[in-house]
Amino acid sequence: MATPVNVRAAAAPYDRDPLLGFKYIVSWDDGAGGDFTPVAGVSKIGALTRDTEVVLHSHGGESSTVTSRINGQTTYGELTLERGLIIEIAFERWANKVWFYENTGALGEEVSLSDFRKTLKIDLCNQAGQIAKVYYVFNCWPSAYTAAPDLDSNSNDIALESMTIQNEGWQRDDSYAAPDLPSYSHPEAPASS
Repeated sequence: MATPVNVRAAAAPYDRDPLLGFKYIVSWDDGAGGDFTPVAGVSKIGALTRDTEVVLHSHGGESSTVTSRINGQTTYGELTLERGLIIEIAFERWANKVWFYENTGALGEEVSLSDFRKTLKIDLCNQAGQIAKVYYVFNCWPSAYTAAPDLDSNSNDIALESMTIQNEGWQRDDSYAAPDLPSYSHPEAPASS
């Protein structure tokens, strides 16, 4: 009789333990394709989604009940970034590049067309904090910005600012291989005197 194999025990650690949803780093470029800078204090980011339209196609010469389903246009879902309200104003500066109220009197200067789009980088980390997967989200720009939440003196809620981001696609970076897993060894017990 063959020895039973514990498939779960034989699998690689990444096959057994999924990545946790709260260990990640969000960074963005400077708008000109430069280095990526971590976005301070992001506590939540929406899911990366895409949806491809289904187009029904009837073939000529066949009965009207025979149709094929073919793929149409693909759209990418908006993302929402959320973080605790802090003094640092990177979110607000980016939102102002899309529409800045103070410039509404100066025709043609309401929007910064040269650099309001950014690429986002999302690093998913394992439990040891090592980067395990990386996604890039392209041509992002803020379509909605909440500068301050509802304020309520009878609440203990954290004040959050949020931004809804439109994008033109995302891609996983295949060049990131699974990191070597760190090991832990117990320290030597102190010698008794």
